[in-house]
Amino acid sequence: MMEDDDKIRDLTVYQMEQFLARKRPPEEIRDQLDMGYKKEGQEIIIFDIRPYYKDPSVKLELPFARTKYVKARNIWKVYWKRASGKWELYEPMPEVNSLSTFLALVEEDEYGCFLG
Repeated sequence: MMEDDDKIRDLTVYQMEQFLARKRPPEEIRDQLDMGYKKEGQEIIIFDIRPYYKDPSVKLELPFARTKYVKARNIWKVYWKRASGKWELYEPMPEVNSLSTFLALVEEDEYGCFLG
């Protein structure tokens, strides 16, 4: 039988892959603009992938959305990245109850904080 942590990890990967399938740019331009994510502990960071203007062979990861799972409260904190490079809580809704709700916020981007 699969452990609960494994189930959660698998669901997280599935949800993130579904999100990327909807949001990534068309395949023919992905060498100029793409999107990815990474999971670090209880955090998930979503980022754009672009070539570095001084050396296009170097790809930069430019994070724009972040969530952190708080196990003790069973919530996800929502962050956006300011132009200054600092992460801030997403004030319209700083906490959500699921990863899917976080992804819906990013996808809708009602206030232009995540995708511009």
